[in-house]
Amino acid sequence: MLENSTILITGGTGSFGHAFVPMTLARYNPKKIIILSRDEMKQWEMAKLYGDDPRVRFFIGDVRDRERLYRAFDGVDYVIHAAATKIVPTAEYNPFECIKTNINGAMNVIDAAIDKGVKGVVALSTDKASSPINLYGATKLASDKLFVSGNAYSGEHGTRFSVVRYGNVMGSRGSVIPFFISIRDQGELPITDTRMTRFMISLEQGVELVWHAVDDMVGGEIYVKKIPSMKVTDLARVLAPEARQKVVGIRPGEKIHEQMIGEEDAYFTYEYAEHFKILPQINEWSTSPERIKDGKRVPEGFVYSSGTNTEWMSDAELQRWIDDNEVKIGKI
Repeated sequence: MLENSTILITGGTGSFGHAFVPMTLARYNPKKIIILSRDEMKQWEMAKLYGDDPRVRFFIGDVRDRERLYRAFDGVDYVIHAAATKIVPTAEYNPFECIKTNINGAMNVIDAAIDKGVKGVVALSTDKASSPINLYGATKLASDKLFVSGNAYSGEHGTRFSVVRYGNVMGSRGSVIPFFISIRDQGELPITDTRMTRFMISLEQGVELVWHAVDDMVGGEIYVKKIPSMKVTDLARVLAPEARQKVVGIRPGEKIHEQMIGEEDAYFTYEYAEHFKILPQINEWSTSPERIKDGKRVPEGFVYSSGTNTEWMSDAELQRWIDDNEVKIGKI
């Protein structure tokens, strides 16, 4: 569907955009990819990576600005919504700003997409939206609900909305791997809790899940990638085997284990070879054969958590990933 299409990515100068743009250009050769973000310096730096490629365009704007989105979405076929305020402590201490971007911004994206005739929108979500305990997770849960319900507003043949949910992105800017690498020479790494586990997904896997959502969605689905878990203490040991691990306590709004599917969602969740799909609870869409396709409903009480996951990343697998991606860890 993305071949010869015009694609816009909000928050496109972030980690996801840096992976999505080159991968999508190479695989689908779209007519145009528009990168919308509010940071002109990040756009300037990113533009240098693509030279005079006429397929890559940049657009200064903010998802909080509804009128600007209407201008940006003109002639766009698909929107990937990656813009968010996402650092958990930042959201806890700046709640109004988080709500303006993650909730109000989502509403603006939905309105602009419907009114401008966009074919499909895929919104990026987070494990923290499942049974949220922090403001960031609560705003992303609200955002997820908005995008699911957006399909009722757009009508049966209008804009389709779906959501992609995944956990800790390996090596992304501000995440645990580049943080541990940046301080490992100090001989000590801070561990918030020795029981803590995290899902491990690469940016490339995240991009591929978005591609799948664009091709597969009917409207209202939440796609969850099957990925391995790892204990944070094991992660620290691989990254800095000589460093001491110091327990410092959990930060505001932090969870011991990541969760991407809660028990309450199990009744509406279907399993596939490489992912799960949470179907909408509204309008009887959860029983829609065109949405279920060849999926198998998960057992009652099913929970997809990094702490009870059946797949775990080994030390060797993590080290191999680090060796293959050392140059770009923490850079995007």
